Amino acid sequence: MTIPLTDITPLTWQVTTNPAPLPAAERAAVLADPGFGQYFTDHMVDICWSAKGGWHRPRVSPYGPIQLEPSAAVLHYAQEVFEGLKAYRHADGSIHTFRPDANARRMARSAHRLALPELPTDYFIEAIKQLIALDGDWVPDTPETSLYLRPFMFAKEAFLGVRPANKVAFYLIASPAGAYFKGGVAPVSIWLSEDYSRAGIGGTGAAKTGGNYASSLLPQAEAYEHGCAQVLFLDSAEGKYLEELGGMNVVLVYSDGTLVTPASDSILEGVTLDSILQLARDRGHRVEQRPVSLDEWKAGEASGDIVEVFACGTAAVVTPIAQLKSRDFSIGSADAPAGELTMLLRQELTDIQYGRTEDRHGWLTRLDA
Repeated sequence: MTIPLTDITPLTWQVTTNPAPLPAAERAAVLADPGFGQYFTDHMVDICWSAKGGWHRPRVSPYGPIQLEPSAAVLHYAQEVFEGLKAYRHADGSIHTFRPDANARRMARSAHRLALPELPTDYFIEAIKQLIALDGDWVPDTPETSLYLRPFMFAKEAFLGVRPANKVAFYLIASPAGAYFKGGVAPVSIWLSEDYSRAGIGGTGAAKTGGNYASSLLPQAEAYEHGCAQVLFLDSAEGKYLEELGGMNVVLVYSDGTLVTPASDSILEGVTLDSILQLARDRGHRVEQRPVSLDEWKAGEASGDIVEVFACGTAAVVTPIAQLKSRDFSIGSADAPAGELTMLLRQELTDIQYGRTEDRHGWLTRLDA
């Protein structure tokens, strides 16, 4: 379902403004303490796709309920993908997002795996700009805050046959996000899932689809019961190789400065991870993306060869990991401090995102110009 770049035509947008937007004073109160995913901007974007007409009828409309037939394919066969990225307000008031082309390409790969049409990158980025044109005032300006952008796509055809849907909807909504760490960035403990796997060989692990997250919720609840902030999954084939956390990638830092992160066909490629690894290379660090066993982590911790561990993803950017806990053993210590390199990389990445330092790699896209 890939649309060749030469076949992409400019979209003609239909824009309907919300007749009852949230009053400025109420919006200011929300932005003062937005939390995460609790409040939504005044508008949303949607674009239709059909097997006969391709991508068509792009529009911006007031945020509100989506009407679906009870027989809509997504409700029965989970043919759905999504993305997550942020809009940042810089000191001069301008609004930027970070590597939207990478998110667009990842969404296209996810869509391909779920037998959904691949939204062209130009359409993906234009959808964000259209939303920001109306809802730019929802981008907060306090430190470490942002406007979280959630593009998603699902099968809306009313049909119970088991085949790819012939009608699909793409939507974009946005939610102001507060600082992820209220008291500052602090190392966390994570729980090792030994009874559940996130994804299998040949499955949908490399796609950003809701089913992967649904399968992580029960082990994530188990992690909470053991006082841990996140759950770590192992490979489903042998149960000995690190994969990823419930919603983040994991990185080990060795004493010689090498950064090692698990590689597998069932791991979602992280935009934040890729950016962090590039910044590490820029600093002269060697980077390895390869299978990493749990035993390697145990041995490296015991010998002192592994000196830092962190997780990374869109929401929290970088999270130091102090300890891995399981039923029978633990690695690290719950009171271990955040690693020096971990925090340097986090600071550098956020400085780029918020416009506080040079964007050497051309990762920022201005949205309000």
